[in-house]
Amino acid sequence: MASALNLADDQRAARRVDALALLDELERRMPFPGAARIGITGPPGAGKSTLLDALVRALRPRGETVAIVAVDPSSRQTGGALLGDRIRVRSGAGDPGVFIRSMAARDRLGGIADSTRAAVVVLAAAFDRVFVETVGVGQSEADVAGLVDTLVFVGHPDAGDALQSMKAGILEIPDLFVVNKSDLGPAAARAASELESGLQLGTRAAPPVLVASARDGFGIAALIDAFDAHRASQLESGELRARRERGCEAFVFETLENRYGSFGIDALGGEDTLRRRIRAEAPASSFALAAALGQEIEERLRKPD
Repeated sequence: MASALNLADDQRAARRVDALALLDELERRMPFPGAARIGITGPPGAGKSTLLDALVRALRPRGETVAIVAVDPSSRQTGGALLGDRIRVRSGAGDPGVFIRSMAARDRLGGIADSTRAAVVVLAAAFDRVFVETVGVGQSEADVAGLVDTLVFVGHPDAGDALQSMKAGILEIPDLFVVNKSDLGPAAARAASELESGLQLGTRAAPPVLVASARDGFGIAALIDAFDAHRASQLESGELRARRERGCEAFVFETLENRYGSFGIDALGGEDTLRRRIRAEAPASSFALAAALGQEIEERLRKPD
């Protein structure tokens, strides 16, 4: 597993061909719906990593295998991940049914490095659940939502006013909300009530709001039940497949835009034309599609006017 992840993250040109072959094969052969992909986001101090630790403790006795992609802030010296989450999630130490991969956010303001999607695909081929935890500082929850099936926002009892101020933006995206640290007393219930009130003002049906304590294990079983209920609802409605396809479209488009800029997108006929082409190719491998379209851009740019 470590070797496959290292290959998928290898930026050297000589290894990209092998990495693309691996990722293309995994995406094409992976049965639908496959592993549950769950994003964990929220402000610093909310206890996201501690909550993940509690989820691992609850899921492993059920026989479920768990993989965690912890997107850490980048080291200024090496550009690599600072590995803080690997230290905080301790339940998987020595357990072959748990795998933790720390990845650097690098220069992505969304907190999701390009290689994060590759890591999720690799891990989803071998584990029952794949969690993606974001750095929690300035990340775009929309980026995470395009990568996972269920996005969970973790708040803490002191976040009432902050959550209210964010309801018009970030709070429109998650599928579930959890107020962690209920062991701190009535403040957690009060924060959950404020959050529920704020969500009622939104333009969509209000998602569930749960209260939990990662430290005591309170509410963890209910949270897992909420994951499963959301997945069942998505499968029944067809939303899960549609969400995966939207995520594929966003990944291919953003990969090409980051690599070639608007000039490269225009070489393929502009944004609308490119998005139509991506949708027409679905559900092809997103990695192979990005590579093929990138090659086409380069060929067109090389042609003389």
